[in-house]
Amino acid sequence: MKVGVEILDASELAPKDGAGACNAFVEVEFDGQKQRTPTKPADRSPQWNHTLVFDVRDPSRRPSLPVDHQPPQSVSAEQPDSRPPPAFPHGEAQAQAQPPPPESESKGKTTHDHEPPRVFRSVPVQAPAPAASQPRRATLHAVAAPPPPPGQTVVMPRPPGPAPGPPPSAFGLVETKPPLPAKMGPRAAVAAAAKIASTYDMVEPMSYLYVSVVKARDLPTMDITGALDPYVEVRLGNFKGVTRHLEKNPNPVWRQVFAFSRDHLQSSQLEVVVKDKDVLKDDFVGRVVFDMTDIPNRVPPDSPLAPQWYRLADRSGEKIRHGEIMLAVWNGTQADEAFPEAWHSDAHSVSLDSLASTRSKVYYSPKLIYLKVVAIAAQDLIPAEKGRPLAPSIVKIQLGGQTRRTRSQGSANPMWNEEFLFVAAEPFDEPLVVTVEERVAAGRDEPVGRVIIPVAAPYVPRNDLAKSIEAKWFSLSRALTADEAAAAEATKLKSSFASKIHLRLSLETAYHVLDESTHYSSDLQPAAKKLRKSPIGILELGILGARNLAGGKSPYCVAKYGAKWVRTRTLVGTAAPRWNEQYTWEVFDLCTVVTVAVFDNCHLTGGGDAKDQRIGKVRVRLSTLETERVYTHFYPLMTLTPGGLKKTGELHLAVRFTCTAWANMLAMYGKPLLPKMHYTHPISVLQMDYLRFQAMQMVAARLGRAEPPLHREVVEYMLDVDSHMFSLRRSKANFKRMTSLFSGAVAVARWMDGICKWKNPVTTILVHVLFLILVCYPELILPTVFLYLFVIGVWNYRRRPRKPAHMDTALSHAEAEQVHPDELDEEFDTFPTSKPGDVVRMRYDRLRSVAGRVQTVVGDLATQGERAQALLSWRDPRATSIFVLLSLIIAVVLYVTPFQVVAVVVGLYLLRHPRFRSKQPSVPFNFYKRLPAKSDVLL
Repeated sequence: MKVGVEILDASELAPKDGAGACNAFVEVEFDGQKQRTPTKPADRSPQWNHTLVFDVRDPSRRPSLPVDHQPPQSVSAEQPDSRPPPAFPHGEAQAQAQPPPPESESKGKTTHDHEPPRVFRSVPVQAPAPAASQPRRATLHAVAAPPPPPGQTVVMPRPPGPAPGPPPSAFGLVETKPPLPAKMGPRAAVAAAAKIASTYDMVEPMSYLYVSVVKARDLPTMDITGALDPYVEVRLGNFKGVTRHLEKNPNPVWRQVFAFSRDHLQSSQLEVVVKDKDVLKDDFVGRVVFDMTDIPNRVPPDSPLAPQWYRLADRSGEKIRHGEIMLAVWNGTQADEAFPEAWHSDAHSVSLDSLASTRSKVYYSPKLIYLKVVAIAAQDLIPAEKGRPLAPSIVKIQLGGQTRRTRSQGSANPMWNEEFLFVAAEPFDEPLVVTVEERVAAGRDEPVGRVIIPVAAPYVPRNDLAKSIEAKWFSLSRALTADEAAAAEATKLKSSFASKIHLRLSLETAYHVLDESTHYSSDLQPAAKKLRKSPIGILELGILGARNLAGGKSPYCVAKYGAKWVRTRTLVGTAAPRWNEQYTWEVFDLCTVVTVAVFDNCHLTGGGDAKDQRIGKVRVRLSTLETERVYTHFYPLMTLTPGGLKKTGELHLAVRFTCTAWANMLAMYGKPLLPKMHYTHPISVLQMDYLRFQAMQMVAARLGRAEPPLHREVVEYMLDVDSHMFSLRRSKANFKRMTSLFSGAVAVARWMDGICKWKNPVTTILVHVLFLILVCYPELILPTVFLYLFVIGVWNYRRRPRKPAHMDTALSHAEAEQVHPDELDEEFDTFPTSKPGDVVRMRYDRLRSVAGRVQTVVGDLATQGERAQALLSWRDPRATSIFVLLSLIIAVVLYVTPFQVVAVVVGLYLLRHPRFRSKQPSVPFNFYKRLPAKSDVLL
């Protein structure tokens, strides 16, 4: 049997040194066994969250820890004792028990038979100490209780708190209250400022020991050859960091920083060892040892700690004659500027080549601009082969991997007048290649001439204000490559006569190049800087951690908002990482979305061909956030696979939006979502989808060239590159959204039907009264409507959402009871399909069935509209005659009758009692159903 004691935290401990701090730890002694928690240096409110486990040799005579919590009882098993519990010194808890009760006088019974077992109880403090010299304390007491079952391990319960609520949904949000400086009170925030910079108030402070290995000099040689290949090992307990070795260099320069998390400190000494790289066994050169209690603290914005020269010592501690190393050692937090580039202790198993891919980085998307090319005409085209007539010609326009073609024209002076848009990225590495080809046969085109144009000024002007750009004539060359064209230009090998092409080129910077879906875009600004709006606020995102992550054990996060991408460091060997990294963005539009995703870094062990595994993704719309409020929640991470929906963990985020321009923010709701150019010169939907795909590919290619690279699979997952593909599941989800959209109108119609049928006489009478008031005073109609909307909005305020919206599995039609496995298998199929023919045939038949139902619904809607057109089309002469005569009669009646009278008559007729109603359809309804439609003339 074992006993577990969980040490949680302490608060406001008395300082024990001149600096006003204390190095607190907890020591627990039980049955001759003594254990202690890790030391929390310079922390008067430490948090341990540490469990100590002791062996219980005799459960019948030794105390045990029950799971349930009871009020404090007496110290002795026989006599109650009202004395206050004894106090122990700060930072230390001890378990004490009273001696067993006296031996019983009954014969044949031993003390062991009469002695009841004892149990530890946690006694909370009832009131604060009366004096400042008496801190708050809690004591463990021994009381009588039945022993637990043999072999059971019991753990000390947590202090009593509010009763837990109902268990949350597996895919729901979980609100948390981490000790963030941004969520603390004023006094706590001041105390937190001593541990972490004010710009990092959205994350929990994390303490690190930083070791900066700068360089060494005058190192002694260890080999007979006199050569020295030095490197440095930084040791702290079981953790070890190693610099690269420099061949044959007695004065090496490393400039490398190591960071050791203070939560995993296993030693009271830091050892920096210089070694000589050798073939069989590395030689010891010298070392420097630091006592952990003597290492200074540094908090930004303090200047960096100046490195110092240290003499190397041998294994016994004696200083050697030659050799010094320059080091800087300090205690800091993740706010330190050395944190992003440091080698972290949790990545000790990562090779030096892969170390760069574990660090946190910030990336920026390339500046994307639409390039407009208008192929107008060509003159004096010459066939590719002499002696044959010119075949119909086309223009092929290429920009990198983007290719567009015009229609063919059969003339030596063809006219096309066709406009094309391409996506270009600054800096413009790829030139624009325009080729005129003649179509000599089906599938065979031969070039007639080519022009290669750099995508930059003065060749291609920028169009910031939708101005009219002048077209230019370009001479066509026979050169087939850019090098040949440059050589021809350099040597002036141009003839006096050449075919020409008329082009209009411009960089349309007044557009915004979409690389995300407009439904959850994070940037809506135009490409031209002078057309961009001023920021209205700041978005702060704290990536705190995650838990219960599925898949691999090297997780990292990627967040995107606007053109800025951030990547956290990779934490190796954990499914519950704690990043505690904070990032900020400028906000130009509230109707935008920030995207955060978690990946497993498979490139650490899988080689160059490996792909990072998706774990899950979270989106947060900024317009749903309250200003200045810090949202801290565990967001569920989900992945949809051919096998169904799976929960892959939970991501802990802290989000805050701060407004800096209230007037501009409120005025933003009345402005168009996209720049003005998208409305004055709109781009077609099909062309926009094509350009969006090209923009995604360009962003992925540019970010993949960074160091460390943000791989293509990561960028495509963040930008939802496959969101346009067909999915029967998404089709059902969108149909459900559409039906729920009209549910309010259906509910109003049902309520009105109940009013007309007098299902509730009191409500019907009140509606009659309201109707008559509005008819008599029509000027009250609009004020009443808007007052009703105001009351509904105020009434719903108390039921407003308290949590940010997250991925809705039911709305997405992704839960197991909503989607068939074959539908998911079809959704994840490749394009074109890779499934066998019988599966494709089955899916095609299913799609035909669904399309048939859609076709029927569309036909019914068309029928109703055609019947309305038939009222005056004289297709049915009798029906049209009746309608025309009735229209004349109604016009005369309405002219001579006051409007209030007509409205009262019509309203009372519609609200008449059911005994005055017929169960048959009304006359107008029957008349409308008999009108002809065009469905009878369809083949």
